[in-house]
Amino acid sequence: MGRPTKQIIASAEERLRLVRLLKNRSQPAGQYLRMQIVLHCMEGKTLAETAALNKVTQQTVSRWRDRYIAQGLDGLRDLPRSGRPGKYNTRQFQETVLHKLEEEPPPGHGCWTGSLLAAATGYSKHAVWRLLRRQRITLARKRSWCVSTDPQFAAKAADVVGLYLAPPENAVVLCVDEKPNIQALERRCGYTVSSDKHLVQGYESSYTRHGTLNLFAALEVATGQIHSKSTDSSEKTKRGFLAFLEEVLSSLPESESVEYHVIMDNHSIHKHHDQWLSRHPNVFFHYTPTSASWLNMVEIWFGILTLKSLRGASFTDTEQLGSHIKAFQEAYNETAHPFVWKKREIRGAQLSNSIKNFCN
Repeated sequence: MGRPTKQIIASAEERLRLVRLLKNRSQPAGQYLRMQIVLHCMEGKTLAETAALNKVTQQTVSRWRDRYIAQGLDGLRDLPRSGRPGKYNTRQFQETVLHKLEEEPPPGHGCWTGSLLAAATGYSKHAVWRLLRRQRITLARKRSWCVSTDPQFAAKAADVVGLYLAPPENAVVLCVDEKPNIQALERRCGYTVSSDKHLVQGYESSYTRHGTLNLFAALEVATGQIHSKSTDSSEKTKRGFLAFLEEVLSSLPESESVEYHVIMDNHSIHKHHDQWLSRHPNVFFHYTPTSASWLNMVEIWFGILTLKSLRGASFTDTEQLGSHIKAFQEAYNETAHPFVWKKREIRGAQLSNSIKNFCN
């Protein structure tokens, strides 16, 4: 039987704190091992048992047990070591790399890469990449956004979002827009094996054009149902827009008490319909702010249509393309559900050349 370990006198609170720290796996592996050793000693295990459980020597168990008894958790940290200071764990290393990111990249280059930063600063490219990952800096990923300059942005956005979150009683809210110039492309599609032996979907880069279609679409915000109509691209006019709107309204429940609130962008075919509106007193038009068509939720469905129906498909003519879109819309409506509006903060004003403002 092994020697009994020295008794570690610890309160229930100290032991609970140690258990909680052990659940945090983000700490250094060495410190995690030392806390396990101490916890096993607290449980009354012998030196031999503790050493076997943690796959260390009994001398290691004895050292960290005694350090904990003398200094508590602070005794489990590494002591400062003598020798040459580290090259890549200094404040100067971080400041040098981040400052270099604020400068123009070398001539002929459009952006910085890890290798370019390493060459420009004299540090190891692996150390540079570790710093970038630690600071959550992604050099290859780009993001662009459209920030509206409409002086009435707040009022218009509040009007649209208010219809999403709290529509009037007995009201039908519709999001309407067009997806123009959808090309009927004919090309070979199928499956192929990639260079890494994965079976992937593929299609030829060469194709034949068979004309284009315009797609009118209206989203019922409350149900998620889609109404659509494919037309010739030349019919993307005010007359074509109103004809589509008439079809949509005729398919919805009719009642004198029902109001129809139509959300649209500022395209010219959506405006100056006072005469038509006078004949439809229960229809109200709402316009998104300039350069803020992303407030129109039918744009979400256009993205779904492109991803799930149009991308990688082949069509011999526009009639086949129109039938394909109609079939997708009907299938989509069978399981349609309303989109949930979520607030997303647009922080275009933070576009800055000073990367230090965003780093730790």
